[in-house]
Amino acid sequence: MSRHRQGPSFEAGFTLLELLVVILIIGLLTGVVAPRLLGQIARSELTAARMQLGAFEQAIEAFRVDMGRFPSDAEGLSVLVERPADSQRWRGPYLKSAIPRDPWGSEYVYRARSLRGRDFDLVCLGPDRAPGGSGDNADITP
Repeated sequence: MSRHRQGPSFEAGFTLLELLVVILIIGLLTGVVAPRLLGQIARSELTAARMQLGAFEQAIEAFRVDMGRFPSDAEGLSVLVERPADSQRWRGPYLKSAIPRDPWGSEYVYRARSLRGRDFDLVCLGPDRAPGGSGDNADITP
């Protein structure tokens, strides 16, 4: 004995209109959420770069106290984690780990001769990875 439903038969599924409405809603949500998420990521990268520059600045000052001078251009930031060959006064490492790259994958720039009238320059090139820039692409300094 076979069992069949009596009455009108309905197939389970979605109509094209229902699918289009769902796709539209997902698209609208993505349009609202994605820019906010991307803005948050950009702010966190900027904050990370500023914090790292601050840590470098403190390490450079500690190096100066021990050595009586700032690192040279030739030594760069690496002297904060590796003892120079000719130094007995070095009390480092002044940083806990190797010099990281900035949040955009570039190396931080250290100049012993400041272009801004300071003792030294410490610069993150920012998202454009090029010197200078303006707005979101401006260089980041401590």
